[in-house]
Amino acid sequence: MKIDALGLEAFLAIAEEGRFQKAADALHITQTALTRRLQNLEAMLGVKLVERTTRSVALTRIGMDFLPQARRLLFDLSNALTEIQHSGRAHRGDIVIACVPTAGVQFLPRVIQEYAALYPQNRVKILDHASSGVVDAILRREAEFGINIGGTHHPELTTMPLLQDRFVLICRDDHPLANLKSVPWKRLGAYPLIFAGEVSGNRPLLDVALERTNLTLQSHFEVQRSSTAVGLVAEGVSAAVVPSLAIQRGAYPRIKVLRLVDPVVSRSLVLITRKSAELSPAAQAMFDMIKAEARAE
Repeated sequence: MKIDALGLEAFLAIAEEGRFQKAADALHITQTALTRRLQNLEAMLGVKLVERTTRSVALTRIGMDFLPQARRLLFDLSNALTEIQHSGRAHRGDIVIACVPTAGVQFLPRVIQEYAALYPQNRVKILDHASSGVVDAILRREAEFGINIGGTHHPELTTMPLLQDRFVLICRDDHPLANLKSVPWKRLGAYPLIFAGEVSGNRPLLDVALERTNLTLQSHFEVQRSSTAVGLVAEGVSAAVVPSLAIQRGAYPRIKVLRLVDPVVSRSLVLITRKSAELSPAAQAMFDMIKAEARAE
């Protein structure tokens, strides 16, 4: 059974004012409207709550018993609505976002720190998935929005450009290429490399770029996450091709980052949401801060 808030309001006003006209005036409605609201409530409940004569208005026995419950119902409803209103204005609430792991290495930490400073009461849950996992999390409504690699997406999703992230070569300081600032792709053919695996969202972008330039690389090691490649490079296993966002500044002093040129290969990161989604106020605040950080980048 649904709650008839207007009927409850009319019943309480009649009980408190003792007269229909005074109750109608208190609610700023006509006496006819007040009577209709009460009648609708009584019809829904199947009982009479008010006895009305030409001279007086009195509550029935059932009406007297129901009065404290009606007061409590309206009080709880009012408090709940006020809490929702305040939460919206203050952007309060827990949020869940999904992102490809590299977005959580360099880009997101700055936004998260700023967000936590502004909304310390909010909890943020980050689902760091591969590209396909980000899409699935949003479609399943496990996350309100996400950061993903640009490209063709599900028809139920909408995307917004965020930033460009170029691919770079990382190697340890004892690698033969370590003293260079930039290196053409064709020079990589002489060295064993750590490369994105088949299920990585980065792999299709790299395959297209290499095919266009007729390059063949020695992909001795394949990984699904760029963080794994970074760890292997730090231990001296080999050099690796990774997105520039995969390198956490200062975390690996011995790792050198070389720009890859001829050609420059980049990937697009995008914000994705469901087309019909209405973000919660807390999530919308995070969404807007991510866009602002991308513009600053």
